[in-house]
Amino acid sequence: MSQILPLPDLVDSHCHLDFPDLLADRDQILARAAAAGVNRLVTICTRLKNEPAVRAIAEAHPQVFYAAGTHPMHAADEPLASLEELVALARHPRCVGIGETGLDYHYTAESKAIQHTSLRVHIEAAQETGLPLIIHARDADADMEAILAEGMARRPFGCVMHCFSSGPRLAQAALEMGFYLSISGIAAFPKSQELRDIFAKAPLDRLLLETDSPYLAPPPYRGKRNEPAYVAHTARVMAPVFGLTLEAFAAQTTANFDRLFPRAARAAKAA
Repeated sequence: MSQILPLPDLVDSHCHLDFPDLLADRDQILARAAAAGVNRLVTICTRLKNEPAVRAIAEAHPQVFYAAGTHPMHAADEPLASLEELVALARHPRCVGIGETGLDYHYTAESKAIQHTSLRVHIEAAQETGLPLIIHARDADADMEAILAEGMARRPFGCVMHCFSSGPRLAQAALEMGFYLSISGIAAFPKSQELRDIFAKAPLDRLLLETDSPYLAPPPYRGKRNEPAYVAHTARVMAPVFGLTLEAFAAQTTANFDRLFPRAARAAKAA
């Protein structure tokens, strides 16, 4: 009789359960996540007009939390979020983060001015509420570092560089500011050795795991719809980078999540 191995204790710190790709079979998706050891998830609002729907998902499922913000790629076509609006949304007990926000010059460089304004508002909301900031950064490393450092100089805040795939300088700057780096399925791609090397040099207690589903599925699902259960595949690739078993790496990244997202940690303990 084969031995039944315990499941790793994993968290998907960034997914999009409200997106159409994950809508039709959400219950099955959550069941598969649980079967893979993914015990908690954070679903991310990218447009504030969708916040009620994202919040409803977190309210309906005890293992799901959410974050609210305006994605930088939507900064120009959505009303600018106000500090008061973000602070009010952050009062909800299932809301555990501010964002995602940030800078994206790959697709929307023409809106960089409004992206800067939006990012600064979100930073101020993180400072005001004590909830961590969730950052999207693409092809904007220098400006990203400068604006985050400017905010930290005024008043410290917690932050995770979601789906980190930028260069070593931004990684080091973020770590020096006390921020976390989040590992997505990109790190599991065969040609992502340079990115794995960046993570390998980071303190182990500053790393999170995520899927960013429905995007960026790791092997063996690359090119297909991603879902929270697949964070286990990324963890299996990354654990040996640190000389750890899957279970030990899962436990460490989950402990890191609890440290950065204490509201989610308290809710889990109370459940």
